[in-house]
Amino acid sequence: DSEGGLYVCMNTFLGFGREHIERHYRKTGQCVYLHLKRHVIEKVPGASGGALPKRRNAKLFLDLETNSDPNSDDFEYEDEAKLVIFPDHYEISLPNIEELPALVTIACDALLSAKSPYRKQDPDTWEEELQASKHAKTLVQLDNGVRIPPSGWKCSKCDLRENLWLNLTDGSVLCGKWFFDGSGGNGHAMEHYKETGYPLAVKLGTITPDGADVYSFDEEEPVLDPHIAKHLAHFGIDMLQMQVTENGLRDNDIKPRVSEWEVIQEAGVKLKPMYGPGYTGMKNLGNSCYLNAVMQAIFSIPEFQRAYVGNLPRIFDYSPIDPTQDFNTQMAKLGHGLLSGQYSKPPVKSELIEQVMKEEHKPQHDGISPRMFKAFISNGHPEFSSNRQQDAQEFFLHLINLVERNPVGSENPSDVFRFLVEERTQCCQSRKVRYTERVDYIMQLPVAMEAATNKDELIAYELKRREAEAARRPPPELVRAKIPFSACLQAFSEPSNVEDFWSSALQAKSAGVKTSRFASFPEYLVVQIKKFTFGLDWIPKKLDVSIDMPDFLDINHLRARGLQPGEEELPDIAPPIIIPDDPKGSFLVALDIDESSVMQLAEMGFPLEACRKAVYYTGNLGAEVAFNWIIAHMEEPDFAEPLVIPAFAEVASSGAAAFGAVGLDNQPPEEIVAIIISMGFQRNLAIRALKATNNNLERALEWIFSHPEPEEESEPALDMMDMENNANANILAETGSEGPRIKDGSGRYELFGFISHMGTSTMSGHYVCHLKKEGRWVIYNDLRVCASERPPKDLGYIYFYHRIPS
Repeated sequence: DSEGGLYVCMNTFLGFGREHIERHYRKTGQCVYLHLKRHVIEKVPGASGGALPKRRNAKLFLDLETNSDPNSDDFEYEDEAKLVIFPDHYEISLPNIEELPALVTIACDALLSAKSPYRKQDPDTWEEELQASKHAKTLVQLDNGVRIPPSGWKCSKCDLRENLWLNLTDGSVLCGKWFFDGSGGNGHAMEHYKETGYPLAVKLGTITPDGADVYSFDEEEPVLDPHIAKHLAHFGIDMLQMQVTENGLRDNDIKPRVSEWEVIQEAGVKLKPMYGPGYTGMKNLGNSCYLNAVMQAIFSIPEFQRAYVGNLPRIFDYSPIDPTQDFNTQMAKLGHGLLSGQYSKPPVKSELIEQVMKEEHKPQHDGISPRMFKAFISNGHPEFSSNRQQDAQEFFLHLINLVERNPVGSENPSDVFRFLVEERTQCCQSRKVRYTERVDYIMQLPVAMEAATNKDELIAYELKRREAEAARRPPPELVRAKIPFSACLQAFSEPSNVEDFWSSALQAKSAGVKTSRFASFPEYLVVQIKKFTFGLDWIPKKLDVSIDMPDFLDINHLRARGLQPGEEELPDIAPPIIIPDDPKGSFLVALDIDESSVMQLAEMGFPLEACRKAVYYTGNLGAEVAFNWIIAHMEEPDFAEPLVIPAFAEVASSGAAAFGAVGLDNQPPEEIVAIIISMGFQRNLAIRALKATNNNLERALEWIFSHPEPEEESEPALDMMDMENNANANILAETGSEGPRIKDGSGRYELFGFISHMGTSTMSGHYVCHLKKEGRWVIYNDLRVCASERPPKDLGYIYFYHRIPS
C-alpha cells in the first residue's frame, strides 16, 4: 500500500495492504494484526552543500519494489510498528511491554526481527553477498603515468595472457592464482600485494559499463568498488566502452564489433531511456533474466493485458486468503507493475543534478523486483526455483501450463498461442499413411547449417582461430555462419525418420517417415530457433549463427491438407502383446485398450509396450493424455518392458486404480491417500486432488497448494462432486470431447518481438528482449529499458509474430 503501510496477520503471518485488510478480517475473523509503516528520510542537496532530511512514506505495492539502494548513504529509515485490534481499529504502539501479554510481545519481536525469505542468500550465487570494500573510498592511486592499453594484456612477470588482474594503486598487470583444472596463473598478483600492500585489483576482461570483478587482497574476498569508474579512468580505461571477454584478450578494432554480448545488448551505443506505461524494467534476481524477458513479451500481448490487468479489481477482490499462492493474483500484480507506469518515471531535475554531482554516467531506472512472482511460479520446480540460469523456451511452456490450469473468467489468454499440428506418418514399404493431430504452442525451427552462404569464410576463420590459440595470440575477427531463413523453413517441412516404427500394414517393424504441417494457424506464432545441440562428444554446444528472420512471414504453404486422393490409410490393427517368460502369477487378460491411441504413440517413435502401458494406465483418455504419461515415466527402468497384469483376484480387489488408471469411478489408491493425510491434509481434499491429477502424488500436492480450502467440504458434497464427474465422464465417452479451443486464420504474420540469448548454454549467459512498440523497437535488458538503435533480429532465439488481419 503506497500510504497505509503493511498489515501482518498475527495468526497466519500473511501481509496485506490497507485495501485488502478489511476483506481478510471479514473472511477469516482474525482480529490481531501488526501494522508496519516505514518512513524514508531522504538526504537531498541543501543550500550550503550539506544534506537536508526529506521525510516521505515508503512506497509498497506488495513486492513491487523500486530499486533504490537501501544501504546507500542517500537514505535513512524510520520504522513505525503498532498492534491493531479489529473491528474497532484499536492501536497499541510498539514496543509496549506493559499493556501486552508476554506471549504477544515475544511474537511481535520475533516478527519484527525476522529476515524476509526473499532476502535470504541463495547458495547457488554470491552475487548479492558482495559488500563495498573498506578501501574503496580512501584508495590511493599513484601518479606514475601508467596507461592500460585496450588489448594485448600480459603478466609483467611471466608473460601469461589469461586470468590477469590490474592493481588499482599502481596499475600493475599481473596473473592470478593457479586453478585446480590447470588454468589460471602463477599467483604474481598476490605476491605483488604482499610486497607492496596495495589492496584492490580488478580482473581484466570483466569490465563492462555495469561494473567489474574486483578483489580485495586485504579483505580476502570479492568486493564492490563504488568508485570503480574513477579508479579505472586513472589508468586511461573508459568502462563505458568495455565489454566482457572470456580470455582476457581484447582488440577494440576487431572482436567488439561482432561480439554476441555487445551486439545483442547494443553496447557502445548511447541508448535513450524509455519511461511510462509498458516501459518498466525488471530487476534481475540472480540469473532471472530468462523470466524477465519472457514476461515482458507476454504482457505486450493485448489478450494477456485484458485477462489480468483489465480484470485486476475483480481478481484482487476474489483472491484467496493467501494471495501469495494464487497464480492469477500474482499475474495481475506483475502485469499492473509493468503496464501502469508507476514504476517507470523519468528522473526529476534535482535527481539529474545529483547524478551529475556524483559523476554517474548512466541513467537511473526504477523498475520492479518480481520476487513474489518468481517464488510462486517456481514453487516446487527443481530448476526454476533455483538461482541458476534457465532456458527461456522451457519457462515459456511452464508459464502457459500454469495459465491453462488457472483460468481467469471465460477468456483463456493462452488460446492465442495454441495451434494444431497434423502429423503424417508413412510406412516406407507399404506406402500406407496415417494422419494424427496434436496441440502445440511453439514452432521449433531447425538450423540448416549445411545451407550457410559463407562456407569459405567459416573454414578460413576456423584455421586462423586455431593458429591464434596455439600461439596464444588474440583471436581473429569472428565470422558467424549466415543461414537463409528459407533454408530453415524448408528443413522444418522435410520428412524425418521415425525411430522404432511399427507398421500395422506389415504387422512388423519397418522404416517410417513423418512430416508435420499446420492444421491451424495461431493468432500469435512463437518461433524457436533450435540453436542448442550436441557435438560428436555429446557435449552441449550452441550454434553461433545469423539468420535473416523476416519482418513479414507467410507460411500458408504449410497448411495441412489431410488424406489425399490415392493415399491408403494404415489399418487400425492392435500391436501384439508380449507375454513375459516368467509371469509369476500374472497372466494375459482381455484388456480394454484404445489401440488407435497406441498406434498414434508408436508412430511417434516410442517403444510399443510403453505406448500400451501409457494408454492403459491413463484409462483410454486419448493419445494426448497418454503422451503426458510417457514423458513422466521415460526415465523409469521398466519403461519399455511388456505390460503385465496382476492375477485376477488382485485385480478384483484393488481395481485398475491400483495401477494409476483413470476409470469412471476413478477411486484413488488408498496408500497414496494415506500419504497425503499424513501430511496434515483432510481426506476429502486428498481424494479430490488425486482425482484431479490422475492419481499423481506430486501433482496432487501441487494442486492442493494452488487450491486452498477455507472450509472443509462435507462428505455429501464430495459424493455429489463424484456424481458430476462420473456424469461428465460418461458424456465424454459417448459424444467425445470438443477438444481445445483453436483460433484459426491466415498464415501471414508480422514480427513484433524476439528474445535473444548470449552465452554458450541455456543454463548460463544472459537473455534480452526486444519489442516493437508504437512503431519503434525497444530493448528490455532487465532494469534498462531503452529505445533500440540496432535491433539484432538475426541473432534471436525466440521470435514472436502476430497475425496480419486479412
